[in-house]
Amino acid sequence: MTTRATRGPRRRTVVALAVILSVLAAFVVRLVDIQVVSADAHVADSQSYIGGSNTITGQRGTIVDSAGIPLAESVLVYDTELSPLVITQLEEKDPELPWAEASEKIAAITGQTGDEVRKLVADALAVNPKSQYVELKKSLTTEQHIELRDLKLAYLHQTARETRVYPNGAVAGNIVGFLNGSGEAQAGIEKMDQSCLAPTDGAKTYRQGKDGVVIPGSEKITDAVDGGTVQLTINSDLNWYLQQMIAEEAQAQGAKGGTVTVVEVKTGKIRAAAEWPSLDPNDLDGASPSSWGSQIFHRDFEPGSTFKAITAAAVMEGAGVTPLSTVSAASKETFPNGAVINDAFTHPAYNYTLAGGLIDSSNVALSKFGTMVSPEVRYDYLQRFGVGEDTVGFPTEVSGILHPVSEWDSQSLYTTTFGQYFTVTAAQVAGAYQAIANGGEKIDLSLVESCTQPDGTVVAADEPQHDQIITEQTASDLTRMLENVAVQGGNADRIQVPGYRVTSKTGTAQVPDGNGGYKAGVYFTSMVGFAPVDDPQYVVVVTLDEPTKVVSSAATASAFQKAMTQVMKTYRVMPSSTPMDELLPKFE
Repeated sequence: MTTRATRGPRRRTVVALAVILSVLAAFVVRLVDIQVVSADAHVADSQSYIGGSNTITGQRGTIVDSAGIPLAESVLVYDTELSPLVITQLEEKDPELPWAEASEKIAAITGQTGDEVRKLVADALAVNPKSQYVELKKSLTTEQHIELRDLKLAYLHQTARETRVYPNGAVAGNIVGFLNGSGEAQAGIEKMDQSCLAPTDGAKTYRQGKDGVVIPGSEKITDAVDGGTVQLTINSDLNWYLQQMIAEEAQAQGAKGGTVTVVEVKTGKIRAAAEWPSLDPNDLDGASPSSWGSQIFHRDFEPGSTFKAITAAAVMEGAGVTPLSTVSAASKETFPNGAVINDAFTHPAYNYTLAGGLIDSSNVALSKFGTMVSPEVRYDYLQRFGVGEDTVGFPTEVSGILHPVSEWDSQSLYTTTFGQYFTVTAAQVAGAYQAIANGGEKIDLSLVESCTQPDGTVVAADEPQHDQIITEQTASDLTRMLENVAVQGGNADRIQVPGYRVTSKTGTAQVPDGNGGYKAGVYFTSMVGFAPVDDPQYVVVVTLDEPTKVVSSAATASAFQKAMTQVMKTYRVMPSSTPMDELLPKFE
């Protein structure tokens, strides 16, 4: 029988048990929340107190020439710092390596004195007794980094930093490009092939105790992935020679600048892209910012007479004209629409053949031949030969200007036949003549061979596009006429390459004055050609920006001859084995 006396203690026991169970349930709920529901958040929160991490820097890839010679590569340097607070804490615990001794070992590696190292720490503690940072030394080598690391000092921290170097200096420097102070690609191949060259950084994470010492076994490492190697089509030895040569020639002619572009006929590969002023990416301050880009891809100009060959192609295919077809042309004529066209020299009316019009570079003759087809046809041929289109996708490459036919007025209807009222780059000129030399098949120019990934996988550049833009017969006729230009033209004696049959065509372009007109007596001159005629291998384009000693395209003759000669030697091209065909007549 339950009595009142026994019911009281039992009730109290039940109540107490209920309270205990309620508290226990609350603890269980809270524990589940901490360890399961909100585990990630709490772990992340704890990391801010006890966790640490260091970035493992990947190395930027290398840029090499066609033979594997480095043009740009990265070197890791290390910025080193000390934690004064950790030094003092460890000193209180009878460390294996006392600070007085450790500082001497550190100094011997960094090239400082022990007193200098100790003073850095003492000065930092004097300002802040809890200081955890003082810079020891920057830009230490990998060897110094390893020696310091082997000291195994908890208060010594090193951060890897990449430094970009260019072993060949200014050789193809305008093409290779450069990085800014933060390691970001700014120009050239460095920027163009960022996806191949850029590394992927890794990380080292860990937990540390109150005194900053890493807790053993807590380290986790995600390895960095280095950048790949970009191989260019450029021959650095040839580029070096051509840079020296064009620098001498441009300065001898009093020009603002000059370029030489070499393209392999059967592949479209750019084998040399030499220019002056040149850029040494190791020393940006040594060059004007205007020289940090590439004139070959960034400077457009009216091509002038070099594109008379393209007009010839259009009329041969569009109007049935042959190299021996004729027009009557004086040195100055007024056309039915009122346009006045002049030749560069005074002469009476000649019955010019098409070949003769190219040999004498007669603007009047080419105007008459050119208008045998519609403006739309000529526009189409300019497009076919690459006017208005990028060549290799070089960063900020200029595509040139090709005005629509609707904007051609009474004067430009004729001037477009001899290379005015549209603009091109030296690379585009090289691409146009590559097509002529290659039997009418135009191959997109290329500057990059491949990207070799860190694991050794070689990713070849995209296959260039091939287009038959003119017939083989038209290309053959153009080649024959251009060889006659080289043999009968005004620069014939200055551009001969002993043992080789060569083509050539000059261009003398007026320079815009920025106000809709042209500078008086100022020209941008060029010369383009290929060799050997009987088996074309290489196209060479030379430009001079505003020469002052000789202002006509004759200013480029010496540079063209030297460039073509060196190209034949560099690639050991067999001399011509067949004689030139009978000379084409200039007049009927």
